[in-house]
Amino acid sequence: MTTSSFAPLKNDTFLRACLRQATDYTPIWMMRQAGRFLPEYRATRAKAGSFMGLATNTDYATEVTIQPTERFPIDAAILFSDILTVPDAMGLGLSFAEGEGPKFATAVRDEAAVAQLAVPDMAKLRYVFDAVTSIRKALNGRLPLIGFSGSPWTLACYMVEGGSSDDYHRVKTMLYSRPDLLHRILQINADAVALYLNTQIESGAQAVMVFDSWGGVLADGAFQEFSLAYNRRVLSQLHKSWNGATIPSILFTKGGGLWLREMEPLDCNVLGVDWTVNLAKARTIVGGSKAIQGNLDPAALFAPPAQIEQEVIRTLNAFGTPYTGDATGPTHIFNLGHGISQHTPVEHVAALVEAVHKHSRAMRGAC
Repeated sequence: MTTSSFAPLKNDTFLRACLRQATDYTPIWMMRQAGRFLPEYRATRAKAGSFMGLATNTDYATEVTIQPTERFPIDAAILFSDILTVPDAMGLGLSFAEGEGPKFATAVRDEAAVAQLAVPDMAKLRYVFDAVTSIRKALNGRLPLIGFSGSPWTLACYMVEGGSSDDYHRVKTMLYSRPDLLHRILQINADAVALYLNTQIESGAQAVMVFDSWGGVLADGAFQEFSLAYNRRVLSQLHKSWNGATIPSILFTKGGGLWLREMEPLDCNVLGVDWTVNLAKARTIVGGSKAIQGNLDPAALFAPPAQIEQEVIRTLNAFGTPYTGDATGPTHIFNLGHGISQHTPVEHVAALVEAVHKHSRAMRGAC
């Protein structure tokens, strides 16, 4: 796709913050903002008949991506999809049972299974790229569109476990007993994720994000070897610009605050942090080269709106004085510390967005 294929962008606040440029207010979007807390999402999901029916249908994926941007004055849209599309395209047979989470028909647990793995043909993921282009056109320049993927380690967790896990015992058994097999999985995953994200960029994504959802379950030392190294491999391969536009990249490692200093040199623009991280310390550690995204506890949205507003003020104050210079400096993108809960009251989300915009403008001396 060329730049001329899409309408000019009207609100670039999120992208400017990603690039550590001053903004009039702190931009906000939310992980899982297109999801089950919205009644309109649940209605579309019912029409689709299944989660994969929703994710693989261009019109439905477009519809649910756009829904939160029409209800709330958020500053970015994020592609509606699933982090497990890449291993599904490898032939592992992804399915979703109601109330049980994702499952793979084929788990990757031995040499024979690992030998079968390869970077998938991106044609098998055409439904994702078609959705990216469709969403970008439907946004009509109102907001930028974020594409995403799971990290190599996070994908490997699901691939080896065969689905979700509470203790990761199968993938950790492989890590300690057959690290050679796990490294092979991670190499393939990293190259597949990089190609997948680059194809999303070529299809219209204006920023991309890597979700290292399970990086924080690793021991110190193992994180550097099995998660950080392969995130580095992904990020180093990503398009930095496309059709003349800079494409920011974001890495979010849940539970990764311990390793922020080691993530600082990575070739990305933004580091996301969860609610366990002190934003002032994060700013001190990485704010000289990276924007910071986060980090309100999603459970705070169960509180009354007045208390949500106080939590917003606390979070904004924790990051500190906004950057207002002409060059680049420390910038903040407001988000939750993880995905929004399906039980969150819609009106509480509206209060959150309003409070972020209101108080971040006041911090800059704007009315």
